[in-house]
Amino acid sequence: MPPEDEHRVEVHIDALLAARGMTLTELADRVGITLANLSVLKNGRARAVRFSTLTALCEALDCQPGDLFTVRKEQ
Repeated sequence: MPPEDEHRVEVHIDALLAARGMTLTELADRVGITLANLSVLKNGRARAVRFSTLTALCEALDCQPGDLFTVRKEQ
C-alpha cells in the first residue's frame, strides 16, 4: 500500500458542481458538512469519507459514487 499522501484517487466534485450550476457553499449546505471539510474532500486531502456523507453527496448532486471518484492508473 502506498503512503496515504500518495493516493491516486481523483475527486470530481468541481466538474459535477459546474455541470449543475451549483456552488461549493450550496453543496455544503445541502449535504450538511462544513465548507472547510467539503473543501478538504474536493481537493483530495480527506483521509476518509463516511458512507452517510457519500450518500448525501450523491443525493445532492444526483450522481453515483463512481461519478465522484476515479482512481488514476499507475504510471
